Amino acid sequence: MLVTGVTGAIGSRLAPRLLADGHEVRGLTRSPPATAAPAPGGHTAQAQLQLLEGDALSGRGLGRALRGVDVAYYLIHSMEPGGAASLEEREQLAARNFARAARRAGVERVIYLGGLVPAEAPVRSAHLASRLAVERTLCEALPGALALRASIVIGARSRSFRFLVRLVERMPVLIVPAWREHRTAPVDERDVVECLARAATMPEPPCRSLDIGGPDVVSYGELITQIRDALLVDRAVLNLPRLTLTPLASRISALIAGEQHALIGPLMEGLTGDLLPREPQATEVLAVRRHSLAAAIDHALREWERAEPLSAR
Repeated sequence: MLVTGVTGAIGSRLAPRLLADGHEVRGLTRSPPATAAPAPGGHTAQAQLQLLEGDALSGRGLGRALRGVDVAYYLIHSMEPGGAASLEEREQLAARNFARAARRAGVERVIYLGGLVPAEAPVRSAHLASRLAVERTLCEALPGALALRASIVIGARSRSFRFLVRLVERMPVLIVPAWREHRTAPVDERDVVECLARAATMPEPPCRSLDIGGPDVVSYGELITQIRDALLVDRAVLNLPRLTLTPLASRISALIAGEQHALIGPLMEGLTGDLLPREPQATEVLAVRRHSLAAAIDHALREWERAEPLSAR
């Protein structure tokens, strides 16, 4: 099995999970293998994980990485700035390069992790539209492709979760714009990894895409409040129903959270409506028991604190 994005938030959890099941696992990273951060999972798991250097944008190293692979995980996203090309152009180029290389290598199944899309069409967020376009590119080129669409992932290294935590930490008053009432189903990182792992060996999927959501449907305002309560901080919440998302608001939020606007801008753009999973969900099809939102937040914060202090706690 090949795990692209192996040093990322999900890939670094998925690789040792696959190794624990007895699979032979390769990891693809843009950094030289000697300096790439190893996937966690203990000395044995690290020793068994073969790290290869490659880049989907240029196509470099894809042929070697995919040679002899039965299942490949496509966990590549292009949120960071990338020169003159737009996010959509970079993601499409990487997806086409990967699909071409996987087809040549005879890969039986490619599993892509994308994001939930709104029920209504068209998809107005450029970020979500790009994720959907990548899914279509992979599924049209590869008969064995399966897309898993996840809601907001709650995990210690999840960029969207870390962004929300940093806002709660650093803002004395939590200003929640009009999108506070929109709903989603945040999902525990552990449940996402479990779905990905089980999707590798499931029989023929019932459809080309499955959604992953947690058991608790909450508004974004409620999610922020739950994070505040889990951090044990006293933050007043100021609801501004007439304030909508603007480029200025996302830039200010990115600055407060210490994040790149290239990441935060597209993420906040996707908060302009409900993002709810379709039925049946991947967790039902793959028989994965889901953690509650409270358990997910508590686990993520505890894991975060083991690596670095949280100033709000």
